[in-house]
Amino acid sequence: MSTVSVATLSRAAVATALTAALAQVTIPLPFTPVPVTLQVLGVLLAALALPPGAAALSQVAYLALGAAGLPVFAGFGAGAHHLAGPTGGYLWGFVLAAPISSALFRMGRSAPGRLPAAARAAVASAAGVAVIYALGVTQLAAVTGLPWMRALALGAGPFVAADLAKAVAACLAAPYVERAVTGAEVRPAPSRGASGRPA
Repeated sequence: MSTVSVATLSRAAVATALTAALAQVTIPLPFTPVPVTLQVLGVLLAALALPPGAAALSQVAYLALGAAGLPVFAGFGAGAHHLAGPTGGYLWGFVLAAPISSALFRMGRSAPGRLPAAARAAVASAAGVAVIYALGVTQLAAVTGLPWMRALALGAGPFVAADLAKAVAACLAAPYVERAVTGAEVRPAPSRGASGRPA
């Protein structure tokens, strides 16, 4: 496996851990089964830092760890039943949102006259949040039997302001993340002499 591949997988593992850590910042709401968490920020930062495939992998790993019994879901939740419950659609949404946002953030990155990183992050973040809402609200309605508009009001409405703040945070971080990742991608590996030590 190449050094770049190892580095990318390492960053994906960090993104998985970050999503799990941010999931524990949880504020339950009495009128909806969906809590306020910082998971979405983890997903958006994974999208900024990783290419689409690795961004998706980071969230697949997150879901797999939780389903296997590790307490990585919101409020230290664990178990496959979380993926099938009323809030499971949001978790599935992470897997789609991460690569979609990543692809949008990187679209035209090297083209002349490209948008600044923060602007591309804004578009990418909005798309990612929309994907998470779409899957989350759909499963919420299906599992609870709520009418779709009622599910939308309970599963998206209370979170718009918080998710907007997370998107803004991701946009502010975007230029720094892009510089760090781009530098890591182009930085050559140290050459080695005949002894195998760095030259």
